[in-house]
Amino acid sequence: MKSIAVIFGGKSAEHDVSIITAHIPIIDTLLSIGEFDVWPIYISKEGKWYCDKRMNDLRFFKESDWEAQIAKWKPVELLFDNGLQICWSSMFGKCVKVDVVFPSMHGTFGEDGSLMGLLRMAGVPFVGCDIFASAVAMDKVLTKQVVAAEGMPVVPYVWFTKSQWGKDANSFRTRIKNLKWPLFVKPVHLGSSIGITKAKDERELENAIEVALHYDDKVLVEEGVEPLLEITLPIMGNDIVVTSECERPLNKSELFDFNDKYLSGGKGKGDGVNNAYSEIPANIGDELTKKIKQLGEKVYRTLGCTGIARVDFLVNDSTKEIFVNEVNTLPGSLYHHNWKKAGVSNRDLVLGLISLAEERHVAQKKNTYAFTSDILKKVGGPKIQN
Repeated sequence: MKSIAVIFGGKSAEHDVSIITAHIPIIDTLLSIGEFDVWPIYISKEGKWYCDKRMNDLRFFKESDWEAQIAKWKPVELLFDNGLQICWSSMFGKCVKVDVVFPSMHGTFGEDGSLMGLLRMAGVPFVGCDIFASAVAMDKVLTKQVVAAEGMPVVPYVWFTKSQWGKDANSFRTRIKNLKWPLFVKPVHLGSSIGITKAKDERELENAIEVALHYDDKVLVEEGVEPLLEITLPIMGNDIVVTSECERPLNKSELFDFNDKYLSGGKGKGDGVNNAYSEIPANIGDELTKKIKQLGEKVYRTLGCTGIARVDFLVNDSTKEIFVNEVNTLPGSLYHHNWKKAGVSNRDLVLGLISLAEERHVAQKKNTYAFTSDILKKVGGPKIQN
């Protein structure tokens, strides 16, 4: 039986969302298939790693004292020895060799490529985008710079770091004045719409920048698109890419925020993504749908995405002009509600992603990563006498 480790939690503002994604649909689906030995690996907000099959049940995390329970457990150790092993004690203890890792860590230290680097060094197949695509997509500014360099449209924007704003805020205020109101202010490295604010005047702009700098050391201020259509497009694949359905969030507020995405209108379903206020497929016409899917595939390939990702677009509802907004390399709950509309069941989605992970791993193993030379023999310095 193949062992699959699902890693979730982490030192991230999206910690709780990560727990939901891990279970719905990943762990629940893997368990229902009955062909895998599923090992849940939870990383606490303090960065400690725990593994216990009690965490395979989402109800465990609904108990009022679940964090206190976990804190009493002994953290696990990871052994990197021609693969990845989970060890409860590296000295004469129990170890489980992992065949595939299913990362479910949104945000910092997970979705930003940090975890992917660890898994690549371990030499274990893992689901989703690799280091490079993850790192670029995690930075909203870098994403815009990369896609714009390839001739794809983005809205006008200004960005700055916390230190730059502290040293010369007025010069950035001057540059921001060239943008058209309303403006959107975003922490560059966060997801789930955390810390994002819509500003309609200078007072709101100053407050929004203060909020964004509270969450991140790099801030993006971008021009709003009005009248606006927001469109999201899940995509899956390695060399062969498949697009799902264009989805239009029908949010209650002016900004599709954290509450709209995960809380309001969910009716207790707890599936991690509130699709009660989404139109799938988006009623935007065949021509616009085709353009968005073609552009989405180009973005996916340009960033080097593999496995799965979601590309978000801003569309001017009057002119039908399309702008690439951002890329999410771990869509909440894998956007399984959207894939279902495209005829892909949770089982097919999860199994397909595992297959893509193994396919990429096999391809990467064919690369040569070592190089033999005699440079050490020629480096200066006296030889050590025995």
